[in-house]
Amino acid sequence: MSTTRSLDLTNLYHELTTLLGPSGWWPADSKFEILVGAILVQNTNWRNVDKSLDNLRAATNFEPQAIANLSLDELQELIRPSGFYRNKSRAINGLFSWLTHADFDLARIATTEPSRLRQQLLALPGIGEETADAMRLYVFDQSTFIADNYCRRLFSWLGQDFATYAKLKAHTREVDDWGLRDAQEFHGLIDNFGKTVKSAEDFSQSPLANFTLTLK
Repeated sequence: MSTTRSLDLTNLYHELTTLLGPSGWWPADSKFEILVGAILVQNTNWRNVDKSLDNLRAATNFEPQAIANLSLDELQELIRPSGFYRNKSRAINGLFSWLTHADFDLARIATTEPSRLRQQLLALPGIGEETADAMRLYVFDQSTFIADNYCRRLFSWLGQDFATYAKLKAHTREVDDWGLRDAQEFHGLIDNFGKTVKSAEDFSQSPLANFTLTLK
């Protein structure tokens, strides 16, 4: 008979690292590409995002001023493969208009107090909690936890079920104090696990099946 063992977030991170190795996440050549990708990936898969990113790369080389100069019609045509292209074009346009006020100086924006920066991002069109946290973590170098669907599904299998993003986020604030690379890698590992372990049956056959998660 198998014995169930308890994990905290640090233990879970170590187990995933041992199981999966380096996550390789976030795949991009620049932080401006990450910003765009964080919007494009909403409600679609990364294969479709890649097609849109290729279009934008050819049109702008991800030069921020070139992206800001695109009309909504031009943006919509370039990002059409990602779906929801009207809403996403408005989100990209709004984000890069906001960035112009800081002369596209991402390092300067990154010095903004974390909760204030999060609120500024959430005030932009088409940017919700998950997207704002992804931008903070991978672009603005602020350690945080991304309570996305992959994470919520894994945590539910580990005995921690949360109905909303915000409720899970409230129990993972310790990650805010982790080193940046560890916080980034933890998110990448959770997502990589979720891309291969897609059902409760899959999970029951995985090396994490005999663990439960303890949160603060």
